[in-house]
Amino acid sequence: MEKMNVRFMIVLMVMSLVLGFSSAVDFRWRKTAGFSDRFTRAVSSVVFPVHGNVYPLGYYNVTINIGQPPRPYYLDLDTGSDLTWLQCDAPCVRCLEAPHPLYQPSSDLIPCNDPLCKALHLNSNQRCETPEQCDYEVEYADGGSSLGVLVRDVFSMNYTQGLRLTPRLALGCGYDQIPGASSHHPLDGVLGLGRGKVSILSQLHSQGYVKNVIGHCLSSLGGGILFFGDDLYDSSRVSWTPMSREYSKHYSPAMGGELLFGGRTTGLKNLLTVFDSGSSYTYFNSKAYQAVTYLLKRELSGKPLKEARDDHTLPLCWQGRRPFMSIEEVKKYFKPLALSFKTGWRSKTLFEIPPEAYLIISMKGNVCLGILNGTEIGLQNLNLIGDISMQDQMIIYDNEKQSIGWMPVDCDELASLKAAQVYEY
Repeated sequence: MEKMNVRFMIVLMVMSLVLGFSSAVDFRWRKTAGFSDRFTRAVSSVVFPVHGNVYPLGYYNVTINIGQPPRPYYLDLDTGSDLTWLQCDAPCVRCLEAPHPLYQPSSDLIPCNDPLCKALHLNSNQRCETPEQCDYEVEYADGGSSLGVLVRDVFSMNYTQGLRLTPRLALGCGYDQIPGASSHHPLDGVLGLGRGKVSILSQLHSQGYVKNVIGHCLSSLGGGILFFGDDLYDSSRVSWTPMSREYSKHYSPAMGGELLFGGRTTGLKNLLTVFDSGSSYTYFNSKAYQAVTYLLKRELSGKPLKEARDDHTLPLCWQGRRPFMSIEEVKKYFKPLALSFKTGWRSKTLFEIPPEAYLIISMKGNVCLGILNGTEIGLQNLNLIGDISMQDQMIIYDNEKQSIGWMPVDCDELASLKAAQVYEY
């Protein structure tokens, strides 16, 4: 969501293709063409390196190989939407700057009566004006959009043991794009990683390739990994909270969160929360945002920091006696935040947000608050956990168990390990 950084789908449809990973299915492989007899148990995950950072780039992306022959494309990660699409030469009516040549679509058009097309338009009154194709339009919270048609093409990826996987999956061929207010970097497209039935993860799962589990580990130093599968972590060491069944479009905890500041309650409870890798920053609703900024300003009173009103990197920045070089120099002045989620009648789990997970150092050497007012940009009462607050943690979206989990991990170290190896933490 956002490239201000919210890349969070709020309208029209849902479609999430998280191609990138393959978790092993639990059943034993049957003897089929292309699989050796020695693979008598499920294959493990597919792991993709992630590139980018929260600041100054403002995005994370992965390289996906699509087509025949396969060609690389940089796709922005977005767990807040379902549709994976590429800028497409169909021909292109209006396309944005892209790092690679425009995608040349396959001739395998998805017709309007295809179940995937129906799932895409589940909550709309779309008519099949052109029966032989499935038209789509997606709009994002920052005003950006993509218009196009659905096609099927080959996605190339590897299981961690080295087995090649080349399924044919649906994606959007986007021939008319409008940039969002904060979309300032070249992109080939968006990798939707949401919960929708038309996502690539769902397609892979329905074809028997993967478990319906994805996760990511984003390093505060930049980079990280994206994965499909559940064998990169020890489930007993993960903090889990149930997914909402009512708010099923997005990765949202079932119970609203309670906001804590410095380990104490702020009195704000039942906060509707969404985890969204498409947003570089975290967004609180107006009431929560005002509470946090008030508490921070009160806490900083008398400290060697003053507001830097000439620094417009983010809405609220502070400067010291001299420019800061890192968060380590300044985090001692800031208290940790946390969201407490109920996991049962009396049990709770904490999602901790330490200062380094809500602050950045600007190019001017000031420290800026990476929590923004979501109500001001149309998120209404929603509280969105963006990349900045998910750094240096493994975040897991287990669609099979309908749970969201997290645990602290050195994501930089994890990303430096070879993708062909499986690691447990």
